Amino acid sequence: MLKILKYSFFDLMRSRWSYVYFFFYLLLGIVLLFLNNNLSKAVITLMNVIITLVPLIGTIFGVMYYYNSKEFTELLLAQPIKRTAIFLGQFLGVALSLSMSLILGLGLPFVFYGIFKSSAIWDFTLLLITGTFLTLIFTALAFNIALSNENKIKGFGYAILLWLFMGVIYDGIFLISLVFFEDYPLDKFSLIATMFNPIDLSRVLVLLKLDISALLGYTGAVFQQFFGTNFGMTISVFVLSLWVLIPTYFIKLKSNRKDF
Repeated sequence: MLKILKYSFFDLMRSRWSYVYFFFYLLLGIVLLFLNNNLSKAVITLMNVIITLVPLIGTIFGVMYYYNSKEFTELLLAQPIKRTAIFLGQFLGVALSLSMSLILGLGLPFVFYGIFKSSAIWDFTLLLITGTFLTLIFTALAFNIALSNENKIKGFGYAILLWLFMGVIYDGIFLISLVFFEDYPLDKFSLIATMFNPIDLSRVLVLLKLDISALLGYTGAVFQQFFGTNFGMTISVFVLSLWVLIPTYFIKLKSNRKDF
């Protein structure tokens, strides 16, 4: 699996889109630091970009890489190599290369700006961690979609629909539910509903770390009481880890059962 991972990683790193992704974050970091003297404000702006863009890029790159390397994958399947090693290696190669572009692209401007001397370093570190989690999660989901659909157009369509649902539609349904059932206790519902969407969970973690939970209104107090504690933070990381492990497990199942 390590050889497949290494090949996929360097194959994607040679792609021009990886450089575009890297330079986009590099330029974004430089511009934000040039316009903002306050590192915390720069982190908040980055959060809004990362929470939206990282899942989209992870989903598109995952689906695109699977379909573009399909012929090479079929060649590997003819060799005495485990299917699990092929597909998990490809998934990890794509996810790690995207994560590295994200971390280096944002990390370099902030390091030169002196992030290590600022108290905002922990906020920035949490932002990069959640960005890495989202990359792993949505790349894994993209591979599941691609493995389930032979038709490339359907695969891309379902991938975009997944991102649209998680990033936009889910929040709308969640807010409508809070308004519609406002006469009922919604504490546990809010916490559980947040955990069922990795984008929302990542957003809440960063907002609480930045100590601006008041922007979340009533639910902000509930989130602060749970996610603001060490136990809540541990549960959050555990849930994000499950969001990575469960789709990865389904990649293994689907690759073993799929008739190529």
